Amino acid sequence: MCKEKRRSLFCLMLTALLLFLSACGQEDGESGQENGETLLPISVNGKEIRVGETTVQTLLDEGFNVSWVDEEYNRIIVDPTEQLEANSYYTGGSIEVTDNMSFSISLVTDEEAVSLGQAVIARLELHTAAEEDQSVLETISFDGVPITELTREKAGEKYPDWTGDEVMWLHYGLEYKYDLNFDMSTGGFNGFIVERVYDVDWNG
Repeated sequence: MCKEKRRSLFCLMLTALLLFLSACGQEDGESGQENGETLLPISVNGKEIRVGETTVQTLLDEGFNVSWVDEEYNRIIVDPTEQLEANSYYTGGSIEVTDNMSFSISLVTDEEAVSLGQAVIARLELHTAAEEDQSVLETISFDGVPITELTREKAGEKYPDWTGDEVMWLHYGLEYKYDLNFDMSTGGFNGFIVERVYDVDWNG
């Protein structure tokens, strides 16, 4: 009788422990989902650029004019067959939108050496001050919102967990960094930086 009671008590305690561990596992999973970072895409004329995913070849296939600054600081059209080193970060690229405005881009490679066309866009930066044509600016969107409509006030409403002041609104996560910039007097959009964080070697 004593043995049966002890066994019953042991089984009850074991069941309670398993239920507790199961609940903790679910909470950890939910916490991971809540803390997971979401990639916010950029689009130009309806063509999406996803930092950390989109390759140079994809940009070329979509008809973008992608150029590069060589060692003598001359801007040249990229050669997608050029070989890049493994685990490296390259700056100095650009995507031309108009004669007055271009995206600045940086590229990254993974564990293996790849062609330039296979390199992934690691950083995308845009400044709009030199472009006065609103019809051009209307074709560019940040996370589905045309930049002509993305004011400092709207950014604060759309991304309430970010931080900043009246001219910038920022989110620096473990995977992605977002930096939105606005005009001090009007609150209108001035530019952005979207960056995927990589632990790689830096190259000019």
